[in-house]
Amino acid sequence: MGSTNMSYLNPQTVILIGIPGLEHVQFWIGFPFLGVCLLALLGNIFLLIIIPSDHRLHQPMYIFLAVLAATDLGLCVAIAPKMLAIFWFGSYSMAFNACLTQLFFIHALQGVESGILLAMAFDRYIAICNPLRHTSMLTPLFLFRMVLMVAIRATVLVGILPILLKRLQLFQSVVIVHSYCEHMAVVKLAAEDVYLNRSYGLFVAFAILGFDMIFVFVSYVLIFQAVFRLPQREARLKAVNTCTAHIAVFLEFYILAFFSFFSHRFGHVSPYVHILLSTIYLLVPPALNPIIYGVKTKEIHMRVAQICILKPGTEQ
Repeated sequence: MGSTNMSYLNPQTVILIGIPGLEHVQFWIGFPFLGVCLLALLGNIFLLIIIPSDHRLHQPMYIFLAVLAATDLGLCVAIAPKMLAIFWFGSYSMAFNACLTQLFFIHALQGVESGILLAMAFDRYIAICNPLRHTSMLTPLFLFRMVLMVAIRATVLVGILPILLKRLQLFQSVVIVHSYCEHMAVVKLAAEDVYLNRSYGLFVAFAILGFDMIFVFVSYVLIFQAVFRLPQREARLKAVNTCTAHIAVFLEFYILAFFSFFSHRFGHVSPYVHILLSTIYLLVPPALNPIIYGVKTKEIHMRVAQICILKPGTEQ
């Protein structure tokens, strides 16, 4: 603990320094991040336009994809404005309550995204392993309840994190070595016992990301067991092709998520490497998801092509 004159009692503001060690070039780093954010915004907005407008896409997989797109948009909005303001305009200060609010939305949206990936894996499992019951099981009401449960789980579990941080009063610093407010980055500022904060943060990570990752993995193991039992090679290839987009998104999300999580708690990664990768983990998947699904999903690919070549006045 720092000395009393270097401690802060109930700080009203915090300082986000951006990317430590790269302050002299983070102005230029902001431009590729802006490009990624714009790509994410355009791609996900496009998905949110075409999925509701085409009745052929009113199927469980595309409904979950629309929710994923909305979640990705939320992540970009929660992170990008303040991060770019730090990089370009030196807007380092942030109200402590605003920091906790950003922290809540970032982690809650991460939790929702993880839950939606699990729901999409469940949809593929039913579609391939039990196709005759797919329509009867995944009714609109059932889908609504799944999405609602995913949102409630993330909101409740993550909502306790800022409450636990708010109970801390004494801080040894108000300088957050990050480009956005992240739970462990704020916890490390405290000059009090933070065992409860660390333990609960670990619990939330495994209750959401760990739980979902295990069941997504089990779902795809069962899916591939069923696929390789199919007698026809064409049927096997078609079934695998319907899963490749989901597997690509699943891998990019969970690999980066757990690298960021473990490096913050147990690793000895250079701060600028950790912060760059944790920012990439939050911003790159929202940009890549629309591209992956647009390329690998036949119905979306056809719909995009149809919009691009559609002449004015042409009936669909």
